[in-house]
Amino acid sequence: MLMSLQKALTRLLLAEVLVLLALPAARGQQSEPPALNPFGSRAEREDQKRDDAVPGFVETSDGQIHPGQVMLTRDARLKIFHEQQKKHREVPLKAIKRIDCTVQKEWVEQEWRFKENASDEKYYTGRSYPSREYTHKITLQNGQKIEGTLSGIVYVRADPDANAERYLLHKRDKGNPGTDLKSLVYVRSIQLGARALEEGKRKAGGAPGQKTTATSGKGRS
Repeated sequence: MLMSLQKALTRLLLAEVLVLLALPAARGQQSEPPALNPFGSRAEREDQKRDDAVPGFVETSDGQIHPGQVMLTRDARLKIFHEQQKKHREVPLKAIKRIDCTVQKEWVEQEWRFKENASDEKYYTGRSYPSREYTHKITLQNGQKIEGTLSGIVYVRADPDANAERYLLHKRDKGNPGTDLKSLVYVRSIQLGARALEEGKRKAGGAPGQKTTATSGKGRS
């Protein structure tokens, strides 16, 4: 009878040990977060879409129209040097109705390089590259206009599943050696608002199969 009692106590202790060993694993499973898709579903991207994006379209100098949700870098504003007031102004995208670019000057420049071991002497490589200078006019929603030199990056997302395209706005630009002025594509205008988006879609639909290949105005980041 004593042997039976000892065996029963041994089984009881063994069972308690097994229960205690299992508790940490169970707690770890309960506290572990569920697996997440790093890319997210379309519904998740829709829930996290930028609240500062504005509908509209970008038109580039090669005639291409890029409609979609237009945005800046998060929390950024467009910086323009107001020529009349001689000071910089920062303008939020939602306050803008349209942006128009004017070419002030364009030329083809020869490429020169320093000779090896002679930093003060240059030689002509035989190649040239296009250069261009711009000014911009911002028209605000209230009709006010601001003209001057502008610098900034604008993004356009045509569809929630698509990557945003990047466009550069700047005072001066130059192309790669061996290219010409026509290939130095720049942003001609940006129009914002629901009506602008519909107009951009209509214009883009009228010229199917075309795609921008030069990327001076369109950034390659």
